[in-house]
Parts: sequence; C-alpha cells; structure tokens
Amino acid sequence: MINKEELIKKLKLKNFKLTRQRLEIIDEILNFNGHFEIEDLVFKSREKNLKASRSTIYRTLAILKDLGYIEEVIKLNNKTFYEVANKEHHDHLICLSCGKIIEFHDEKIESIQNEVCKKYNFKPVYHRLEIFGICKDCQKKEKV
Repeated sequence: MINKEELIKKLKLKNFKLTRQRLEIIDEILNFNGHFEIEDLVFKSREKNLKASRSTIYRTLAILKDLGYIEEVIKLNNKTFYEVANKEHHDHLICLSCGKIIEFHDEKIESIQNEVCKKYNFKPVYHRLEIFGICKDCQKKEKV
C-alpha cells in the first residue's frame, strides 16, 4: 500500500502545489480497487461534489505517474487504464466485449521471458503482457 504521508512529502519536495482538490483526487486514486481511467476519476469527483476540474485531475494523474505512484497498464478502445503501483508484478487478460480486466501471474511465463532475454543477451527493465480476448461471461452470452 502506498503511504499517503510519504507521497505528500515527495510532492512538497518537488514543489508541487498541495491544494485541497489535488489531495482529494489523490485520496480517490489511492482508494481505487483495481484499474481505472481518467473518466472514472472525473465521475467519482463529481459524484462526491469535489471541486476539482478535469484539467486538475489530468495534471494530478500525470504527476503521480511521473513519480511512479501510478502505472499506465492498458490502452483499449482509445482509453488508457491505470492502477496504483503498489502491487506485485502481474499480467492482464482483457475482454474485448465487456472490458473486464483479469490480473494473473504465471511463473512459467516469467521463466520463458527470462530465458528469451538470456538467449539474446538482453537486460530487461520491465515488461507488460496483455492478452486480449473474450471472457467466460461474454462467451456464455454469445452462445445464447
């Protein structure tokens, strides 16, 4: 879990303004379970009557991404999905029908990726695996 106080100290150290709106947006981001897109933040802020503008939300998200607290994980249908960067490494299955995102981790896949890097004398920094398809719920709907 990301320590909010540590995050605020880092923002102050980098001379970012800590307005009430920015702090409220940070709270919303840190409270998200799973993946989200910017429009989810806009919707939540309006739903809670927060006075944050769309541009403040975009700027805050960009700052948190640059500082490594948020990760851009998936681009799908002209949308970018993010998640808080405090999880163990995992990969994603993405349903092209309903947009569901399923996280998974498989040691065999990790091992194969490491072997490929070793074979080509390639030093990996990070990787991201996304498999696009149709989830079991949507497959059931298609059969009806």
